[in-house]
Amino acid sequence: MPKHLHLNAFDMNCVGHIQQGLWAHPRDQSSRYKELAYWTAYAKTLEKGLFDGIFFADVAGVYDVYGGSPDAAIEHAVQVPVNDPTLLIPAMAAVTTHLSFGVTSNLTLEQPYLFARRMSTLDHLTNGRIGWNIVTGYLDSASRAIGLTGQMAHDDRYDLADEYMELVYKLWEGSWEDHAVLADTTARRYADASKVHVIHHHGKQYRVDAMHLCEPSPQRTPVLYQAGASTRGKQFASTHAECVFLNGQAKPAVKALVDDIRARAVASGRSADDVKIFLGQTVITGRTDADAQEKYAEYQRYASSDAALVHAAASLGIDFARYDPDEPIDTGKSQAIVSNVEAMTRAAGPQWTRRKLLEQIVLGSRQAPLVGSAEHVADTLIAWSDEAGVDGFNLSRTVAPECFEDFIAHVVPVLQERGAYKHAYRDGTLRDKLFGHPRLPSTHTAAQYRHIDPSRRSGE
Repeated sequence: MPKHLHLNAFDMNCVGHIQQGLWAHPRDQSSRYKELAYWTAYAKTLEKGLFDGIFFADVAGVYDVYGGSPDAAIEHAVQVPVNDPTLLIPAMAAVTTHLSFGVTSNLTLEQPYLFARRMSTLDHLTNGRIGWNIVTGYLDSASRAIGLTGQMAHDDRYDLADEYMELVYKLWEGSWEDHAVLADTTARRYADASKVHVIHHHGKQYRVDAMHLCEPSPQRTPVLYQAGASTRGKQFASTHAECVFLNGQAKPAVKALVDDIRARAVASGRSADDVKIFLGQTVITGRTDADAQEKYAEYQRYASSDAALVHAAASLGIDFARYDPDEPIDTGKSQAIVSNVEAMTRAAGPQWTRRKLLEQIVLGSRQAPLVGSAEHVADTLIAWSDEAGVDGFNLSRTVAPECFEDFIAHVVPVLQERGAYKHAYRDGTLRDKLFGHPRLPSTHTAAQYRHIDPSRRSGE
C-alpha cells in the first residue's frame, strides 16, 4: 500500500512564475493576481481538492543578470511585478478551514525581531496553518534594494542564517512560557509577567534584548521549509528544515539527495521521519493521454524561451546574453543558487552551452512537465515516492486556475482509489497534519530554547 502523498500548489503573487509566457494564454487568469477574489476562489479550489497547502515563492529583487538589465524581465513579466504574498494569507485562510500556507521570506533582508512577530501573527490568524520557506537570497538586485553593495558569499549567507534561526527560536519558543496567558477576567490579569522572558541575544550579526511581542501561537514556530540542495544547504536543512523542497532531476539523483538529507538529520540527533521531501513537478493532464498531449501542444504555443533564459540567468548567476549559442559557458564561482548550477551541469554536461540550456526548456522553464492521463500521472507520482523516497510534490501552475482544476478532477480520484491520497483532512495545525504533533519535537534544535514545563513534555 503506497503512503499518502502531500500536495502543495506552487505559485507566486505575480503574473509569470515558473512556466514563463503562459500568462498570455487566453484562459490564464494569473494577471488577476491583484484581485483578492482571485486568491480566495483559488484557496477554495485547492481545499476542495484536499491540497495540503499553497506554497508561495517570493523575491525581493528583479532579474537583471541577463544583458545586465531588468528590461527583459519587465517586458516578459518574469516574476515582476510582484506583490507581497503574506498579505494574501489571512483572506485565503478566512474562506478555508484546512488549507495551509507556506510563505517564502529572505532572512538576509528581514529584521528578525519584527519578522518573528509577523509569523506569529499569521500563525494566530490561520489557527496554526502557516509555514515559512527559509531562503538566504541569490539576487544582487535585492541586496542593492536595501542599501547593500551586493549579496554575501553563498556559504556565508548560511552562516548568517544559522544565527538568525537561533534568534527567532528564542523569541518563538523561549520568551513566553506555555501557561503565561491567564485571561483571568475576575482577577483582571491577562498574563503572568513572571512567565514572560526578555531574550538576550548577542551574536556576530544580531543583538536583541527584548521579549517577543506575541503570545504563543498554535505552532509557536511555523513549519520550516527549506530548498537548499548544495552541500551547505543540506547541512542547514538537516538542522532546521522539516520540509525540504527539491527540484526535479533523474530519480537516482533525487534519491541520493533524499538519502543524504535524511542521513544528515539522523546524524544531528533527529529522526529520518522528522523531514519530509517535496519535489517540484509540473503536471498537464486530461481525460486521456491524447487529451493531455493536445493541451500540452496548445500551451507550448504560448511558452517563452526568451523569458525562461531571463529567469535562468538570475537563478544560475550567469549572463547568457554574453554567449553565442554553442559557446561553452563558464559557470565560474556563481553566488546564485549553487544547486541549480550543479543540476544543470549534470543534465547538460560540464561544457554546456546556451543551445543545450534551451533544449532543457520545453514549457517556459527548465522543469520538464509530466504530461498524460490521470492514470499515467498517478503512476509517475507514486513511482517517485516509492523509488526516490519523496513524500509529496509542489505543483507549479501552468495555465491558472485550470491546471489545478484539471488535477483535482482527474488525478486526485485516481490517487485516492490507489490509496495514495487522503479522503479527508486530518484535524489540527499544519504540523499536526504533516507530523502528528502541533509543535516542534524535542529532538529539534529549537527545543533547547524552551522553558520546560515539568507537567508536559514539550513539543510532543
